[in-house]
Amino acid sequence: MSLGSRLNSESSNRRWGVLLLAHGAPDCVEDIPEFLLNVRGGRKLPEDSVRAITERYTLIGGSPLLRVTMRQAEALSEELAAAGGDGWIPVAAGMRNWRPFISDAIQSLSAAGITHVVAICLAPQNSSTSIGLYRKSLNDATASLRPPIYVDFVESWHDHPGLIAAYAEKLRQSICNIGPEPGRTIPVIFTAHSVPQRTIGAGDSYQAEVHETSRRVAESLNLKNWQVAFQSAGMTNEDWIGPTVESVIDRLAEEGNCQALIAPVGFVSDHVEILYDIDIVFRDYGQRKGIEVWRTESLNDSPLFIAALATLATEHIIGAWPLVSRSADL
Repeated sequence: MSLGSRLNSESSNRRWGVLLLAHGAPDCVEDIPEFLLNVRGGRKLPEDSVRAITERYTLIGGSPLLRVTMRQAEALSEELAAAGGDGWIPVAAGMRNWRPFISDAIQSLSAAGITHVVAICLAPQNSSTSIGLYRKSLNDATASLRPPIYVDFVESWHDHPGLIAAYAEKLRQSICNIGPEPGRTIPVIFTAHSVPQRTIGAGDSYQAEVHETSRRVAESLNLKNWQVAFQSAGMTNEDWIGPTVESVIDRLAEEGNCQALIAPVGFVSDHVEILYDIDIVFRDYGQRKGIEVWRTESLNDSPLFIAALATLATEHIIGAWPLVSRSADL
């Protein structure tokens, strides 16, 4: 029985949708000050920091994050339609810090008659500094809805087999395309966004989940020379988790390596942390250290990644059937 047939036969009063949650990015450089206020909960950054961030977005020609996320939602909708037969599972995308906001996406699903939603953060590893904030925004957006929308919130999917396969495919392609130095295996640096050290000290699972994602990808390809590093630390004076990518490049240079391949496993789309931090900053840093820095392609709307999202959503929809309801209070 197809997913759509199962949905229709098991419940006539439940209509499922899928909500993809992403960070968001400004539409143009003029929007950056307001965007940063949203990111920081209304707290202003110093003007020199705003100028530095504006320069980053200018150098990459603006962030493609919204365009990529909307394409991911469209591709996921197509994948679910193909699997669902006579059922229809709409997919919406909501941004935490920019338009369309999470509240906009929820309103659109509600207007379409959706009663139950699987919410998937496009950040596979769970941290209170990211997933926790998405969860709060979604809770705020659903709190006053009448009739309510019941939400099945995916807490973490860092070890989902489909996700691991999608990352492994991109990494395998990069290794084949680069052609390591004769007699050497190219060192792989798995990266994810850094978070404040205090977050991990408070019991956050994020750092361990990043290492678990990396380990599973490495094992799937039988990699021997790999390490984990954290990038894109915030502009604050507090300690952020490491090691930094720069420190790993330093060590690789000291060991006589001339190449390094960065595989960002904490991100699923092209955006400023990929196109600026890796493609510009780390490549330039590596060049100064005598190392050619490469990067795997982002997942974006790769078929394996979209299939992983479809499987994840389907697992949660089918898994919800034994329950009387999913609470809208996240």
